Amino acid sequence: MDFRRIMQWRALLLRLSAIGFIIGCLLPWSAVSAAEQSSVGGAVYIVHAKQTVESGLQSFLERAYKEAEEARAERVVLRLDTYGGLVDSAVEIGHLIRESKVPTTVFVEGKAVSAGTYIALNAQNIVMQPGSTIGAAAVVDGSGELIDNPKVVSFWTGEMMEAARLHDRNPDYAAAMTDINAVVDVKEIGRTKAQGDILTLTATEAVKAGYAEHIAATVDETIGWLELGQRTQIEIEPTWSERLAVWLTSPAIITILLILGIAGIAIEMLLPGFGIPGIVGVAAFVLFFFGHYVAGFAGQESIILFVAGILLLASELFIPSFGILGVLGSIAIVAGVVTAAQDAVTALYALAIALVVSVVLVYVLARKYSDRGIWNKFILRDKLTSEQGYVSAPSRETLIGRSGVTLTPLRPAGAVDIDGDRIDVVTDGRFIGSGVTVTVVATDGTRVVVKEAESSH
Repeated sequence: MDFRRIMQWRALLLRLSAIGFIIGCLLPWSAVSAAEQSSVGGAVYIVHAKQTVESGLQSFLERAYKEAEEARAERVVLRLDTYGGLVDSAVEIGHLIRESKVPTTVFVEGKAVSAGTYIALNAQNIVMQPGSTIGAAAVVDGSGELIDNPKVVSFWTGEMMEAARLHDRNPDYAAAMTDINAVVDVKEIGRTKAQGDILTLTATEAVKAGYAEHIAATVDETIGWLELGQRTQIEIEPTWSERLAVWLTSPAIITILLILGIAGIAIEMLLPGFGIPGIVGVAAFVLFFFGHYVAGFAGQESIILFVAGILLLASELFIPSFGILGVLGSIAIVAGVVTAAQDAVTALYALAIALVVSVVLVYVLARKYSDRGIWNKFILRDKLTSEQGYVSAPSRETLIGRSGVTLTPLRPAGAVDIDGDRIDVVTDGRFIGSGVTVTVVATDGTRVVVKEAESSH
């Protein structure tokens, strides 16, 4: 027994030694694998921003950066290609990039001009595609004309210069991109920005001037230059709803939707029976609030205010309130539209235009289809005419020219027997005795006028 136990213990020790040897061999490989895994780090988020700078882009980038921060991404590569857009949206996007916990590298694909330049300057790195440009950031109006308001120019120039200073870029070049009156010598590229011009830099010039750190043909080259080639790449693009919201929140589309909405509902309420205007009106307002909700501007309170306004206006048609319900409804509708929009001034302009156009449309249709108007329910327009079959009393016109004998003296009224019918008559004021032959000379409703027959003289 003792020998057998010794052999069992020996076999057990041999097995444990073998297991230890295997573990010892695997530990270095495990350490290397762990080291490689730790070196991979967070993912690289590739965010597409190839569109006009406006509220829709701002909303999309807010979502993208939120996802990147929650995933603890190591870098955001912003694929930028834009001719610019709204200054206020550009400022918000620039602050979003500046304040994000995830550093940003902007990859310029084509153009990063105007508001796009400001967005790029807020990033830690700017990489430009060959043939791309940056600059030309002067403030213009909706028609493309330069705005020479000193306050506006000063504000925008200051914002551009401050964004340039964030990462040690020459702020004077930012001013030259913004202010047509600035005179700046861009010594790195050997030319001077003269008064009246706006500075624009090509990819090569931007690198020389310190406004870009690298030139790369693709995003992959950019990520390789950042030494992040081993990281997981996650691409973020606008969803279909975000793309639709970009279109629906543009000023021109806002105005069209408000015209269709106001005119459609007004026509359906005042000229019931069509159906289609009401459907179009409701659909237009649904699209208006959907676009602004997806873009992050409209909340539930805006929708509630608008619906309450419509209900109050509808109540005004049936409940006598001396205009109080109508006024409250109008205020609620305006408040709902304005609070849903990003820019209250733009929303008010669009609403004013929509109201004027809607009033004209409703007036024209109300004139054309006046017989369908809801006002017909409150106004008595029917006439009891003989043409429509209404007869208030038997017609006496057939008595004209007929003769009869007076049954009573006519002083000047009395009775006459005409063909066996007793008829009340009057004279023209003369006295006629009883038993005298008379002739009917006129009738007026129930009034029958007679005179003494000539043969009676």
